[in-house]
Amino acid sequence: MSLTVDLVVLTVRDERLHVLLIERGKQPFLGRTALPGGFVGANEDSGAAALRELAEETGIDGRALHLEQLYSYTEPGRDPRGRVVSIAYLALAPDLPLPAAGTDARHARWTPVDELGSDDLAFDHATILADGVERARAKLEYTTLATAFCPPTFTITELRRVYEVVWGMGIDPRNFHRKVVNADDFLVPTGHRRVTDVGRPAALYRAGGATVLYPPMLRSGSHGPTAGQR
Repeated sequence: MSLTVDLVVLTVRDERLHVLLIERGKQPFLGRTALPGGFVGANEDSGAAALRELAEETGIDGRALHLEQLYSYTEPGRDPRGRVVSIAYLALAPDLPLPAAGTDARHARWTPVDELGSDDLAFDHATILADGVERARAKLEYTTLATAFCPPTFTITELRRVYEVVWGMGIDPRNFHRKVVNADDFLVPTGHRRVTDVGRPAALYRAGGATVLYPPMLRSGSHGPTAGQR
């Protein structure tokens, strides 16, 4: 039995949810699109392997990302090379730079999640991606994870767009503003404002110290599709 890691790296680019993908440079699935990842070395744990594979295959430093274990995938036929168990990781960050392919990846790129079908990825990576996206969506309801998609300081509108993009749903701006500013230690005002092209300068916030969002922000309070989502 062999052990691998796979990474679902999500970011918001051009107001759409994107995932980091590579083109495999060797068999199996030569030339197919896949999540970044690879085998765990004899002298490293899965977390170290995830950071190493991400850097080797895409040039992105995972130490600056929110990184957490997703699930373990143990289906006997999931890899044609034999019995391979994968520990998947979910990584989230603000608008990340363009990746640079390396080692056994011929290309690396950001791809909108809503453009991918169930047969577009190698191995069982479509399932892993779907699980990662749903984990991110669910955690936005009960934790302060949404700020992991934001820069160090951000406006309420920018935070709301994170929710809308990740959930694929429109949110009432006034209700959202009221909920997030009243949530316990979710946001901290910086005392500064950002000048916008229209309207009044927008107040800037930074992430507070809370990890659990109370009261929670439930998806049932959202409505309708938003632009760029389907």
